[in-house]
Amino acid sequence: MDPERVIPVNGVELCVQAAGDPADPAVLLIGGMSSSMDWWEEGFCERLASGGRYVVRYDLRDTGRSTTYPPGRPGYTGSDLRDDAIALLDALEIGGAHVVGISMGAAIGQCLAIEHPGRVRTLTMMSTTAALPGLPDGLPGPEPELAAFFGAAADRPAPDWTDRRAVVDMLVEDQRAFMRGGFDESRVRAIAQRIVDRSTDVAAMVNHGLLHEGRDVAGSVADIAIPTLVVHGTADPMFPLAHGEALAEVIPCAELLALPGVGHEPPPPADWDRVVASLLQHTATVSGR
Repeated sequence: MDPERVIPVNGVELCVQAAGDPADPAVLLIGGMSSSMDWWEEGFCERLASGGRYVVRYDLRDTGRSTTYPPGRPGYTGSDLRDDAIALLDALEIGGAHVVGISMGAAIGQCLAIEHPGRVRTLTMMSTTAALPGLPDGLPGPEPELAAFFGAAADRPAPDWTDRRAVVDMLVEDQRAFMRGGFDESRVRAIAQRIVDRSTDVAAMVNHGLLHEGRDVAGSVADIAIPTLVVHGTADPMFPLAHGEALAEVIPCAELLALPGVGHEPPPPADWDRVVASLLQHTATVSGR
């Protein structure tokens, strides 16, 4: 992968890293809540790039080396995160990109597909539900075990953010609650260590949970008119598989890729071959930058 670089966009600075040939079709990876770009693992990005894609990952505000705000006081809204993505494409001179988002990043992707249909070539949504109206009522909520984890997490004191080991341990345990199908602690711990070591202010990640939505998006998920791939783990404890199935049914040009035994998480290495092959096929449906 290319070296990281920090570039000014939309009044802030975002840390960006790319892999592949800039002349190839661009794939923009958008992370989930409180997640730096490190969760889009280098090996995953490089496999996509080797398939003829220019892969861009970046730190959202309040993560990694991008602009941070005092913990508990985010100076922006959810719509600013959407604007950041478009401004980043502008800064990189990318007219249109294949947007791949996970969880909150997929919610951002849904809104971009409505607000900026000319900039989003295709959409891939991983481990998510609708950020816009349009899904049927009665979809299942988080599994009881995860709901209990949320309750316990709300009552526990914040770690000493200057204690590297304590913060790494917290990140590992948080991921343990979401991941399924064979939790690889050594892999997750290595990612957590990298996050802590390269973050300007790791405590700022809490701000994503405090954001106001910002401006409304005029549309529903049924209005997404671009080719869409829904990637969803069959064991997702946050948004059970029914959410992914509903998205794939409601969005006119959508297909579902179910990952057996996978939880609420980026595709684990055991699934990279299948996911990358699907992404390459999906993003080949529309070319250009």
